[in-house]
Amino acid sequence: MAAPRRDTRGIVDPAGLLARVRFRRHRPAEPLRRHVETYWLIDWDLPEPYASHIVPHPSVNLTFQWEEADGPAYGELTGVARGLYTRRLTGRGRVCGVKFRPGGFRPYAPAEPVTHWTGRVLPARDVFPRAGGDTPRTVTGPADDLDRVAALDAFLLSLDPEPDPRADQAMDLVERIRADRTVRRVADLAHAEGLSVRALQRLFAAYVGVSPKWAILRYRLHEALELAGTRQDLDWAGLAADLGYADQAHLARDFTTTVGLPPAAYAQAARTP
Repeated sequence: MAAPRRDTRGIVDPAGLLARVRFRRHRPAEPLRRHVETYWLIDWDLPEPYASHIVPHPSVNLTFQWEEADGPAYGELTGVARGLYTRRLTGRGRVCGVKFRPGGFRPYAPAEPVTHWTGRVLPARDVFPRAGGDTPRTVTGPADDLDRVAALDAFLLSLDPEPDPRADQAMDLVERIRADRTVRRVADLAHAEGLSVRALQRLFAAYVGVSPKWAILRYRLHEALELAGTRQDLDWAGLAADLGYADQAHLARDFTTTVGLPPAAYAQAARTP
């Protein structure tokens, strides 16, 4: 099983965010790693508000959050967000997040297809009753990262999901999409797995929460976003072809719709101090 990714793919203006917050990733306990990709911790103490923007991965996230101005800590479940996810950070606060592997959340909430959660943000206790009560404070309260990680481990281990071979299949397929840039067509992916296109779409709806085509385009867009922020004189037409887009215009339209800026404008802004 792959270790948590250490890059900043999906973060719009990662330099701006990381200059304002403490961001860390930690591995969950070994029994959880099949379903949970990483824990992510953020702490901030800001003199003025800051809006962070994320081009989401096809993952469900469970978060425990505390903000000084908002009262007690609380838990949230966030389904896959199709568009840009924006979070306004103010004052002092912290988030302790669980990023499930794409396809890995369903065993924890088997009663509903993952599309049921797509585009939704709701109290964690509505999905996991154990996430209410003292759990948010127990997770967010400790100053030490390892204590927060231990609290997340204890909570998730208490849920004890049943094995689900279809979840394993979905996770493996999404990982193939993420790791292999040559995966460009849903029909080819379905054929390689011995499935019909419709069966593959049903699997993704039930276990990932988005279509396989959406997942393919999202991971290619993450790569375009990262390159736009780090490379000068980028050949956008060549990159569009390399990522499997029909042409540069299709990449530019997808990028602009999701990020809110055309690729060239984003690249210019990313290089401007």
